[in-house]
Amino acid sequence: MKARHDQHFLIDRNAIDRISGIVEVQGRHVLEVGPGDGALTAALLDRGASVHAVELDGSLCEDLVDHFSSEIAEGRLEVIHGDATRCDLPDFELVVANLPYSASSKITFRLLDIGFEAAVLMYQAEFAERMVAPAGTKDCGRLSIMVQTYATVQNCFRLPPSSFSPQPEVNSMVVKIVPRDPIFGVNNRKFYADVVRALFSHRRKTVRNCLRGSVGSMLERGWVDRVIGALPEEILKSRPEELYLEDYATIANFE
Repeated sequence: MKARHDQHFLIDRNAIDRISGIVEVQGRHVLEVGPGDGALTAALLDRGASVHAVELDGSLCEDLVDHFSSEIAEGRLEVIHGDATRCDLPDFELVVANLPYSASSKITFRLLDIGFEAAVLMYQAEFAERMVAPAGTKDCGRLSIMVQTYATVQNCFRLPPSSFSPQPEVNSMVVKIVPRDPIFGVNNRKFYADVVRALFSHRRKTVRNCLRGSVGSMLERGWVDRVIGALPEEILKSRPEELYLEDYATIANFE
């Protein structure tokens, strides 16, 4: 089957069983993004989930409606034709999905903003490894900070290209994400996200220069001047990947 919209369909039956069983889905409302040919959809339905499947490709939606007509009639499956980065999403408790690689970051951030009990998501392995890179290390980035601020992340298992059709050029990783309250309080989630984005837009510069370089585009000059005047020199002379979650909260919570 030809990949559409950056999709590679999972054909490894053992992997499908493992993914659908990482969290208990019996009687739960599960959001699936990018169901493709419905292999994971079927496994979730077999385990007793009520599935809301969001698919961008209209022809795949038609195939899913034909294949799962009984489950749709029974109210156990809803097929939604739309872009999961911006379309209206139904109420859900869990997320289980093989995400389109090109939209992984946008979808992940959107899901964290909406909220859920747990998510089992498949990413490019490199993307997943960045997600779990600890704050204060060279591999840490905007993704690492934003996800780890609001959730615990666990890499479950890796899959080779042969697990998919057509085969991608990279390995994939299944990740379990469980939201939690920030360890270090965040006063304004949107502003926190703006600050993290601003800092990692200039990640090779010092925090002082990152903040100054974001004036006008992401941050207001008055706020930047005040925070630079108040922050300890140890933070100002550090690079963004050298900071810890507490440091990001300290910066973003400054008024």
